[in-house]
Amino acid sequence: MNPTTNPLADYLPLAVVLLLSGILALIIPSLASVLGPRRPSAIKSTAFEAGSESSGPARQRFAVKFYVVALLFIVFDVEAVFLYPWAVNFQALGWFGYIEMLVFAATLVVGLIYIWKKGALEWEH
Repeated sequence: MNPTTNPLADYLPLAVVLLLSGILALIIPSLASVLGPRRPSAIKSTAFEAGSESSGPARQRFAVKFYVVALLFIVFDVEAVFLYPWAVNFQALGWFGYIEMLVFAATLVVGLIYIWKKGALEWEH
Protein backbone atom coordinates (compact mmCIF):
# COMPACT_ATOMS: atom_id res chain seq x y z
CA MET A 1 0.00 0.00 0.00
CA ASN A 2 1.28 3.41 -0.89
CA PRO A 3 1.71 5.57 2.26
CA THR A 4 0.41 8.67 0.47
CA THR A 5 -3.00 7.15 -0.35
CA ASN A 6 -5.97 7.13 1.95
CA PRO A 7 -6.08 3.92 4.05
CA LEU A 8 -9.84 3.72 3.52
CA ALA A 9 -9.46 3.62 -0.27
CA ASP A 10 -9.35 -0.19 -0.15
CA TYR A 11 -12.89 -0.18 1.23
CA LEU A 12 -14.33 1.99 -1.56
CA PRO A 13 -15.62 -0.99 -3.63
CA LEU A 14 -17.31 -2.40 -0.54
CA ALA A 15 -18.91 0.96 0.20
CA VAL A 16 -20.18 1.20 -3.39
CA VAL A 17 -21.73 -2.29 -3.21
CA LEU A 18 -23.38 -1.56 0.13
CA LEU A 19 -24.72 1.75 -1.15
CA LEU A 20 -26.12 0.18 -4.32
CA SER A 21 -27.71 -2.69 -2.41
CA GLY A 22 -29.29 -0.24 0.02
CA ILE A 23 -30.67 1.85 -2.82
CA LEU A 24 -32.03 -1.23 -4.58
CA ALA A 25 -33.60 -2.46 -1.34
CA LEU A 26 -35.59 0.78 -1.22
CA ILE A 27 -36.36 1.18 -4.93
CA ILE A 28 -37.53 -2.34 -5.84
CA PRO A 29 -40.33 -2.65 -3.23
CA SER A 30 -41.41 0.91 -3.93
CA LEU A 31 -41.66 0.25 -7.67
CA ALA A 32 -43.47 -3.03 -7.06
CA SER A 33 -46.09 -1.35 -4.90
CA VAL A 34 -46.58 1.50 -7.38
CA LEU A 35 -46.48 -0.45 -10.63
CA GLY A 36 -47.90 -3.79 -9.43
CA PRO A 37 -51.42 -4.93 -10.32
CA ARG A 38 -54.21 -4.16 -7.88
CA ARG A 39 -57.21 -6.34 -8.58
CA PRO A 40 -58.33 -7.74 -5.23
CA SER A 41 -61.00 -10.41 -5.23
CA ALA A 42 -62.62 -12.71 -2.68
CA ILE A 43 -60.59 -15.68 -3.90
CA LYS A 44 -57.29 -13.79 -3.74
CA SER A 45 -58.08 -12.58 -0.23
CA THR A 46 -58.64 -16.05 1.24
CA ALA A 47 -55.87 -17.86 3.08
CA PHE A 48 -53.90 -20.29 0.96
CA GLU A 49 -52.79 -23.53 2.56
CA ALA A 50 -50.97 -25.82 0.10
CA GLY A 51 -53.77 -25.73 -2.45
CA SER A 52 -56.52 -26.83 -0.11
CA GLU A 53 -59.05 -25.12 2.10
CA SER A 54 -57.67 -23.81 5.37
CA SER A 55 -58.49 -25.85 8.41
CA GLY A 56 -58.22 -24.72 11.99
CA PRO A 57 -56.97 -21.48 13.45
CA ALA A 58 -53.79 -19.84 12.23
CA ARG A 59 -52.34 -19.75 15.75
CA GLN A 60 -52.71 -23.41 16.63
CA ARG A 61 -50.22 -24.97 19.00
CA PHE A 62 -47.68 -27.54 17.88
CA ALA A 63 -46.26 -30.28 20.04
CA VAL A 64 -42.77 -29.75 21.38
CA LYS A 65 -41.77 -33.02 19.68
CA PHE A 66 -42.03 -31.27 16.30
CA TYR A 67 -39.42 -28.72 17.32
CA VAL A 68 -37.20 -31.33 18.98
CA VAL A 69 -37.10 -33.43 15.81
CA ALA A 70 -36.39 -30.32 13.73
CA LEU A 71 -33.53 -29.28 16.01
CA LEU A 72 -32.09 -32.78 16.03
CA PHE A 73 -32.18 -32.86 12.25
CA ILE A 74 -30.29 -29.57 12.10
CA VAL A 75 -27.70 -30.77 14.63
CA PHE A 76 -26.99 -34.02 12.78
CA ASP A 77 -27.09 -32.28 9.42
CA VAL A 78 -24.47 -29.76 10.55
CA GLU A 79 -22.37 -32.58 11.96
CA ALA A 80 -22.50 -34.32 8.59
CA VAL A 81 -21.01 -31.20 6.98
CA PHE A 82 -17.81 -31.85 8.93
CA LEU A 83 -17.36 -35.15 7.09
CA TYR A 84 -16.70 -33.49 3.72
CA PRO A 85 -13.46 -31.63 4.56
CA TRP A 86 -12.22 -34.73 6.35
CA ALA A 87 -12.90 -36.86 3.28
CA VAL A 88 -11.10 -34.37 1.04
CA ASN A 89 -7.99 -34.42 3.26
CA PHE A 90 -8.24 -38.08 4.22
CA GLN A 91 -4.84 -39.15 2.84
CA ALA A 92 -3.02 -36.08 4.14
CA LEU A 93 -4.39 -36.59 7.67
CA GLY A 94 -3.18 -40.19 7.91
CA TRP A 95 -4.01 -42.45 10.82
CA PHE A 96 -4.40 -39.56 13.25
CA GLY A 97 -7.19 -38.08 11.12
CA TYR A 98 -8.82 -41.48 10.75
CA ILE A 99 -8.87 -42.12 14.51
CA GLU A 100 -10.01 -38.56 15.15
CA MET A 101 -12.98 -39.09 12.80
CA LEU A 102 -13.78 -42.41 14.48
CA VAL A 103 -13.99 -40.61 17.83
CA PHE A 104 -16.18 -37.92 16.22
CA ALA A 105 -18.47 -40.51 14.61
CA ALA A 106 -18.63 -42.52 17.84
CA THR A 107 -19.74 -39.39 19.68
CA LEU A 108 -22.49 -38.88 17.12
CA VAL A 109 -23.60 -42.50 17.39
CA VAL A 110 -23.71 -42.28 21.19
CA GLY A 111 -25.80 -39.10 20.89
CA LEU A 112 -28.12 -40.75 18.41
CA ILE A 113 -28.57 -43.80 20.65
CA TYR A 114 -29.26 -41.51 23.61
CA ILE A 115 -31.99 -39.51 21.85
CA TRP A 116 -33.43 -42.72 20.41
CA LYS A 117 -33.66 -44.29 23.89
CA LYS A 118 -35.24 -41.08 25.27
CA GLY A 119 -37.93 -41.35 22.58
CA ALA A 120 -37.14 -38.03 20.94
CA LEU A 121 -37.50 -39.59 17.49
CA GLU A 122 -40.90 -41.17 18.15
CA TRP A 123 -43.61 -39.38 16.24
CA GLU A 124 -47.00 -39.44 17.93
CA HIS A 125 -50.16 -39.03 15.88
